Amino acid sequence: MKTNNELRSDVEAELSWSPDLDEKNIAVKADNGVVTLTGYVGSYFEKTRAEIAAKRVAGVAGVANDLEVRLADRDAISDPDLARQAVAAIRLQLPEVAATVKVLVERGQVTLEGEVAWHFQRDMLEDVVRQLRGVLGVANLIRLKPRIVAADIKRSITRALHRSAQLDANGISVEVDSGQIILRGNVRNWNEREEAVKAAWSAPGVTVVRNEIRVSG
Repeated sequence: MKTNNELRSDVEAELSWSPDLDEKNIAVKADNGVVTLTGYVGSYFEKTRAEIAAKRVAGVAGVANDLEVRLADRDAISDPDLARQAVAAIRLQLPEVAATVKVLVERGQVTLEGEVAWHFQRDMLEDVVRQLRGVLGVANLIRLKPRIVAADIKRSITRALHRSAQLDANGISVEVDSGQIILRGNVRNWNEREEAVKAAWSAPGVTVVRNEIRVSG
C-alpha cells in the first residue's frame, strides 16, 4: 500500500501528465487513499479533468475536488448568453433529446432539467455543457424515464461485469429493486469501481445505481 507521500506524488505526476489542464495552481493532499484537490483552475472543464486524472492513479480510493474555477476576463460571459450557447450546443450535438431538456443559468452555474431515456444521454448533456466557455459549475438534474424495462436486468448486468476485461467481477454482487441497482463488494482499484458502474448503467431500465463497492487497494 502506498504511503500518503507516494500517493500525493503520483497524483501530482498524473496531473502534470494530463495535456488538457494546467496544474500549476493545484495542490494535492493524500490521506489514507483519499485525495483532496485545492487551488484553482481556469475553467470548469479543467476542474473535472483534474478529478478524472486523480481517479486514474492506483491506490486512490476517493477524491474531494475543492478546486475553484477562476475565469480570465476574456472568458467571462453573461448568463443569458451562456444559456443561449448551452441550448444551441445541445440542439447541435443531441437533437433527439433537446426538446425535453431545459437549461437554467445563474451566475455561471448551469442547471440541466428534464427527462431522457438513457443514462449515457444524461452524461452526454453534462459533457456538452461543461466544455462551454464561461461555465463555473453544472448541476445535472435530468431524470431518467426509460422506455423499456428488462425482466432479466440482474442477469444482464452480471454478464456484462464478467465480460469486461477491465475488472475482476468475482468480488462484485448485484441487487435489483424496481429499477434501482445496488453494487456491493471489493475491487482492486478506482478504475475497476468505475467500470462496474458503467456496466450497470448500460442495462436497459436502470434509473438509479447505488455504488457501495469498496476499493481494497
